[in-house]
Amino acid sequence: MSSRVVVIGGGPGGLEAARLAADLGQPVLVVEKRESLGGMPISANYAALTHGMQSAEELSNLLIQGATSRPNVEVRANSEVTAVDGAAGAFSVTISSNGADDTVEAGAIVVATGFQHFDPGRETQQYGYYEFPDVLALQDAERMLKENNFVTPSTGKPPERVAFIQCVGSRDRQIGNEYCSKVCCGISSKQAIEVRQQVPDSRVFIFYIDMRMYGYWENEIYWPAQEQHRVNYVKGIVTEILSKNGRLLIRGEDTTMGRPMEIPMDVVVLAVGMEPSQGTRQMAEILGIPSNQYGFIETVHDSLDTVTTTVPGVFACGAATGPADLDDTISSAGAAAAKAVAFLRSAVGTPA
Repeated sequence: MSSRVVVIGGGPGGLEAARLAADLGQPVLVVEKRESLGGMPISANYAALTHGMQSAEELSNLLIQGATSRPNVEVRANSEVTAVDGAAGAFSVTISSNGADDTVEAGAIVVATGFQHFDPGRETQQYGYYEFPDVLALQDAERMLKENNFVTPSTGKPPERVAFIQCVGSRDRQIGNEYCSKVCCGISSKQAIEVRQQVPDSRVFIFYIDMRMYGYWENEIYWPAQEQHRVNYVKGIVTEILSKNGRLLIRGEDTTMGRPMEIPMDVVVLAVGMEPSQGTRQMAEILGIPSNQYGFIETVHDSLDTVTTTVPGVFACGAATGPADLDDTISSAGAAAAKAVAFLRSAVGTPA
């Protein structure tokens, strides 16, 4: 029997799960495929996180420090879990690093493999993501905002008009992503505020089906974007983006007014949704965990127990189980860590 908890993924969820499991007295091994910890906020160069508009780098560093400062937490970067044998309390976990394989014993496993951004050019080119350099995805905009250099990519000049298009890769039956990705409305509103702050003379528009804000986002982001930063929210559907006279031309329908629209823009930002990461899909297969119809890891109950999988001794958290913001991720990571430790102490009987 092993008392070790192996956490797969070194993003926010994995780091918080590792910290708490360590604080509860268990030895922890964090396996991260990237060279550095921090997950998507670091690897995708996020500027500020929703909600709270706090620096993504600063918050990530707090999480990294919180986990790595524990003496009973070991981190293996540039490493991947390639096989898992055995059973709860006595898992044999094969880790591949730099072409060499190593096997460690684990009593419990926490899967924190996160998400990937929807690829807006995967299914259709109606928005011209790969065709027009001035059509961006949310993560592309984040990188420029972090550098405090939000410009029109094709010219290098500050944009005069910027459009955000919501629900790209979410709430779409044609591509199979029928779910809401939860964070896109908030992130677009956050980014719209940042664009107005960095490019004060710009006009910013958000085209939406309906805005979905929850918790404190309504007062923290949605209303300030309109009332303080003069962001224009347009209820409508954008059907295509064309190039005309050196600018982007968006066409669609203003559904509030019930009339077609055709508006020139300098930059268009696609609010892409969340999808299961490649690591999430791989871990589900390796561990024999069922996935739901969208490819996220399925837990035993979608309300009462959102972190326990159907495989004894294996738990999951954060966006590995479905679209999640940072608040959701940290909360579920704590639950996963606590349940993993409780499982080891009661069901398996390993010592603290």
